[in-house]
Amino acid sequence: MARRNATQSNSAAMKDVSRTNKPSPRLAQAAPMLFDYYSALGMVIGGCCTNVWAYEELLLINPRIGSALTFSQMLFITLQSLPSFLNFRGGFPRLKPRQVPLSNWATQVTLVTAGSLFNNWVYAYKVPLTVMIVFRSAGLAVSMLLGYFVMHKRYTVTQVFSAAIVSIGVVFATLSRSSASTTTGKLTPESAEDLHKYTLGIIMLSSSLLISGILGILQERTYKKYGPCWREGVFYTHFLSLPIFLFLIPDIQQGMQSLSAPQNNRSAPLAFALLITNLLSQLVCVRGVNRLTSQVSSVSTNLVLTIRKALSLCFSVWWFGNPWNARLVRGAGMVFAGGLLFGWGGDGKSVQDDQSTSAKKGKDSEKKTQ
Repeated sequence: MARRNATQSNSAAMKDVSRTNKPSPRLAQAAPMLFDYYSALGMVIGGCCTNVWAYEELLLINPRIGSALTFSQMLFITLQSLPSFLNFRGGFPRLKPRQVPLSNWATQVTLVTAGSLFNNWVYAYKVPLTVMIVFRSAGLAVSMLLGYFVMHKRYTVTQVFSAAIVSIGVVFATLSRSSASTTTGKLTPESAEDLHKYTLGIIMLSSSLLISGILGILQERTYKKYGPCWREGVFYTHFLSLPIFLFLIPDIQQGMQSLSAPQNNRSAPLAFALLITNLLSQLVCVRGVNRLTSQVSSVSTNLVLTIRKALSLCFSVWWFGNPWNARLVRGAGMVFAGGLLFGWGGDGKSVQDDQSTSAKKGKDSEKKTQ
């Protein structure tokens, strides 16, 4: 009996040791989510910043390359994603069953295409890239307003205050361009035409901000209902947008021809190499943003994008020597400070809560498909 009791106590001790050596279930579940989150973060920062650099290089070759560039991005991402969604059973390729209804993606196609075209057109309307970057950082405030009125979300006083700072900063940045045109106090016909184009460009940027905010809400609702199916979203929103470019064939031809005979001492091979760099980095950027959106809220995604745009702005001024003035400096400082203040004003648990919710949605979607 004594020997049996000793053996039982030894086996119990061995079980206790093995239990202590096993990793915590929570840690084992959190590690893949953290890796997925930070890899998405790296894709957004690295891919989107590289994309902006190649984009500005292409704009120096041809400011009206927007339509051709948008079409190239849509086509490239569609072709790259297509093999993952094809089923070759029966000898004929066909699309695999969707996790999300086609009507849901079709609603987002117009928003994705219009937002991309507006963003790529505004440079031809005398809007400097520095102003574009600062202005588009106001997506944080737009996302909060839509989240409050549409999603019925509530934010802290600090977050509301930070959104107000961002909005005021965008106003300063917008006025920086017009103040530079009227420093002499006289409005010449050329400056009046530039101011008119600049106003149209600002309207396009404002429309793009609203479109991006609505798109973020739709994506958040889609991922909440059907799970983090961001790959499907990337494919269908780009694939279904291609017929729209039939109405822009002359602009696309003009843009492609400009790469064959580029300006500013850039050879044709270099111009097409910049286009390829832009397409590859756009793929990484889009995947990173959609991957991040499937894990965190649209407001948290906009916070990450705001920080990314701050890095792009600093690089643009340093690399391309883009001009600054007092209003632009003040506006950019307020925008990016407001973005950081928004993140600090949260409860510190939003990322973890969003990730756990995303993981739960992923498990539920897997159960539905099995």
